[in-house]
Amino acid sequence: MRIQVAIIGGGPSGLLLGQLLHRQGIETVILERQTRDHVLGRIRAGILEKGTASLMREAGVADRMERECLIHDGIMLSYGNDPFEINFRQLIQSSVIVYGQTELTYDLYHAREANNAKTVFGVEEVRLYNLDRPSPYVTYRHRGQDRHIDCDFIAGCDGFHGISRQSVPRSIRREYEKVYPFGWLGILSETPPVNDELIYASSERGFALCSMRNPNLSRYYIQCALSDTVHEWSDNDFWDELRRRIPASKAEALVTGPSIEKSIAPLRSFVTEPMHWGRLFLCGDAAHIVPPTGAKGLNTAVSDVNYLYLALIAHFQEGDNEGLDRYSEQALLRVWKAERFSWWFTNLMHRFPDQSQFDRKMQRAEITFLRDSTSAQTVMAQNYVGLPY
Repeated sequence: MRIQVAIIGGGPSGLLLGQLLHRQGIETVILERQTRDHVLGRIRAGILEKGTASLMREAGVADRMERECLIHDGIMLSYGNDPFEINFRQLIQSSVIVYGQTELTYDLYHAREANNAKTVFGVEEVRLYNLDRPSPYVTYRHRGQDRHIDCDFIAGCDGFHGISRQSVPRSIRREYEKVYPFGWLGILSETPPVNDELIYASSERGFALCSMRNPNLSRYYIQCALSDTVHEWSDNDFWDELRRRIPASKAEALVTGPSIEKSIAPLRSFVTEPMHWGRLFLCGDAAHIVPPTGAKGLNTAVSDVNYLYLALIAHFQEGDNEGLDRYSEQALLRVWKAERFSWWFTNLMHRFPDQSQFDRKMQRAEITFLRDSTSAQTVMAQNYVGLPY
C-alpha cells in the first residue's frame, strides 16, 4: 500500500488528524491495535477548550457536539467548606464545553467511515522504518498476514505505551517526568450532577472533583492512595468520602446511585523532546502526559494536531516545509505551558504524603489569594479555557 500519511493510533488525536487531512484531499491510513468497540469503551475527560471545539468545527464533525454539549462559563473551587466561583465569561468573555471524549471519538469514527477512509483495527507488531530518510515505511501483522505501507510521513498518535516514541533513538530523545504519589478513584453514575459547574475541592482528607457528561450522567473523582484498588471501594464508601470532601451545601444536594464504571488512574507529568524526528511526528500522549487536574490531556493533543495538520497542508499544497521543520518547537511551547498549569493546579488542590503544616498553610494562602484576586482568576481562566495556538 502507498499512502501520503500513515497514522499510528486510532484514538481522538489520530482520528481528528485523519479527518482534517481528508478534507484537504490528503490520503491517510489509521492503524489501531485495539478494536473499534474497545476504543469507544474508554472513559476519558469531557472538557473541551475553545480551540478544540473550533478544530472539531473545521473538521466538519461538530454538529452533534453543538446540539448536545454543555456550555460551562466557569468552575467552583473550595478549600474545606469555603467555596467560590471563577467565572470565565465575566473574566475573559469565553467558556469551555463539556462533551465526552467517547462521544467525540464516535463522531470522528462515523465521519471516517462515511468518507470510506481506511482504518485497520487489531494490528500487531507495528514497526517503523527509514524514519530519517525520504521514504519511510510501516510494517505490521493483521489477521495473521504481514503488511507493508509506504508513505511520505508518519504521525505517532499511539499513546504513552505505543511504538512511535520508542522509534526515536535514545541518543536523540530526552524525557522529563514527575510521578505523583497518589491516584484518582473515579466513578460514572446515571445521576444528575451535583452542581451546574465543575467543583474542584481541596480538603484535609484530600482532593475531590465533581464533573458530568450530560444532565443525567455524572463523573466524580476522589484522591486515593496508589496502593488502593477499586475492589476496596464500595459505591457507598465512595459516596460517603466524596461528601466529606466537598462543601456541605453540595454534599447535602448530592444524588447518589450505583456506579456504571469505576477505575483508578495514577497521575503523571511527562514530556519527551523532540516531538519530531525525520519523517515521524509525535502527537498527544505519545509525546506528553499531564495529570487530569484541569483536563488538558485531550486538549493538548488537539493542539499538536493543529500544528501538524497545518504543516502537512503547507507541505503537500505549497511545497513549504517550514511548519514541519518547526513542528516540535511550536508544539512544545504550548505543551510546556499546559504542563505548568496542570502541575500548578495539582499541587494547589491535593494532599501530599510528606506535606508539612507549613505546606498546607501555603496552599490555603494561595487558594485564598485566588479567591480574592481578579487578576489571579483571570490568569487561571485564560489557562483553563485554553491558551491560543
